[in-house]
Amino acid sequence: MSIQVVEKSAEGLSRVIAVTIPQDDLNARLDAKIAEIQPQMKLKGFRPGKVPASHVRKMFGRELMGEIINDQVNESSQKALDEAKVRPAAPAEIKPTSDMDEVVAGKADLSYEMSLEVMPDFTPVDPKTLKLTRPTYAPTEAEVDEAVNELASQNKSFEDKGGKAPKAAEGDQVIIDFVGKIDGEAFEGGSATDAPLVIGSGQFIPGFEDQLKGAKVGDEKKVEVTFPEDYGAAHLAGKAATFDVTVKSVKAPKASKADEDFAKAIGLESLDKLKELVRQNLEQQHQRQSRFKLKRALLDALDTGHDFPLPPRMVDAEFEGIWRQVEADKNAGRGAPEDEGKSEDDLKAEYRKIAERRVRLGLVLAELGRGANVTVSDQELSNAIMNEARNYPGQERQVLDFYRQNPNAAAQLRAPIYEEKVCDWIFDQATVTETSVDREELYKDDDAV
Repeated sequence: MSIQVVEKSAEGLSRVIAVTIPQDDLNARLDAKIAEIQPQMKLKGFRPGKVPASHVRKMFGRELMGEIINDQVNESSQKALDEAKVRPAAPAEIKPTSDMDEVVAGKADLSYEMSLEVMPDFTPVDPKTLKLTRPTYAPTEAEVDEAVNELASQNKSFEDKGGKAPKAAEGDQVIIDFVGKIDGEAFEGGSATDAPLVIGSGQFIPGFEDQLKGAKVGDEKKVEVTFPEDYGAAHLAGKAATFDVTVKSVKAPKASKADEDFAKAIGLESLDKLKELVRQNLEQQHQRQSRFKLKRALLDALDTGHDFPLPPRMVDAEFEGIWRQVEADKNAGRGAPEDEGKSEDDLKAEYRKIAERRVRLGLVLAELGRGANVTVSDQELSNAIMNEARNYPGQERQVLDFYRQNPNAAAQLRAPIYEEKVCDWIFDQATVTETSVDREELYKDDDAV
């Protein structure tokens, strides 16, 4: 491939590189492509494999040239970076500068500009010089017992409520039959038999459960509600409905006790086995928190240990993403308490520093990973995509197709895997000292990394 590469501008870390691919080169590739597919062509009016090249060009030339242009841009852009001896900090923005209709018609050279920011020139810290502390904590017997008791309390059972003609109250369970109607007509999915409902659980439409308070066995009640405007079923959203409800049973919650019977009721052979599983779960939680604290100590060390110019566009993009989330949280009433009372300018300055830290750490980790030949395998990425798909039961196929068709989305899944692998490599190189702490200390200042 014969290409012309010219560096048009270089300011700080920003570069603009102009690339030109001669039209003769493109046309030669089109001729080769036509010659390749011509023997397999089957068109009405021609014998198989005997369609003239001129007719193939007339019928499919623009489509084939479009494919060639895409391939040549991908191939030539990497070659241009190699010739210019630059290493981009992020994917380049590519902007055509020639008349693409003329290029596709084979009448003009293909010219485009690559705008990019290059990796800053810096030498990353030697991981072997890092000294890090990993806090550790093992769950106590009291903590295990507390977790087991909490598990038992969450697995409530119910028994028929005592007393003469007991009435349903908050926290009680009622067993009901119901038929839902809109404008006097029963609607699909609005009926059930022997449906259990805990009053106050919020399981049913707002207002439904409150109207069953005071109900007794055998009562027949007409419950009137309005479906929320944002209800999942569009044909019901915002509509008024009535439910003909028959109360068949009123049950009171029964306190669950963490004993052998409870363990067997949830499918385990003994209370000791339950405690063993709970202990393992707590250990895993504490180990994750321990790694979190170790990683934060590493990132703090890398942040303070490096000072180099940052690619402005990368910082801007990171800041814009952070600020969008800050505004969304604020609008949803989830704004950070420490942000209250601060001006927008002060907040933007603070969050820009966070953006700068993230970009700096990303570049440092990328450089360390490159030097250590850290990679993410196709299998590791595939596993991550499969895990993501499992978060959407019933839509797994659509999720898998989305990631296969969107390389940028797949790259977003690859990035955290790469980061964790680089951190693991650094931990192996650094001096890591373990220190035992209590639970409060382990989870203190639990901010995002």
